[in-house]
Amino acid sequence: MNAFKAYKACVPIAWSPNLYITLVRGIPGTRRLHRRTLEALRLRKCNRTVMRWNTPTVRGMLQQVKRLVVIETEEMYKARKQKDANHCALRPPLVISHLSAPAK
Repeated sequence: MNAFKAYKACVPIAWSPNLYITLVRGIPGTRRLHRRTLEALRLRKCNRTVMRWNTPTVRGMLQQVKRLVVIETEEMYKARKQKDANHCALRPPLVISHLSAPAK
């Protein structure tokens, strides 16, 4: 499964007070109405995330541009950020000894 489909989790979003919206597709080549909707959502660049309240107005805007964005609840967003942080975590340093082993 590619990353875009992994991003798209089907969960009920009506009960989450906040929505995290990430633009995952580019703006060039889209309809003017979609560009204006993304501008109203404050999404200007790919892979940028904004937080909006879960209101009927915002959900209607998201319905319009649903093929361009990914919608996450607060729990999903925090889990994804934690997973990314764990993935980029520093590993413990390697200790290499260049001294020859003592003869027995």
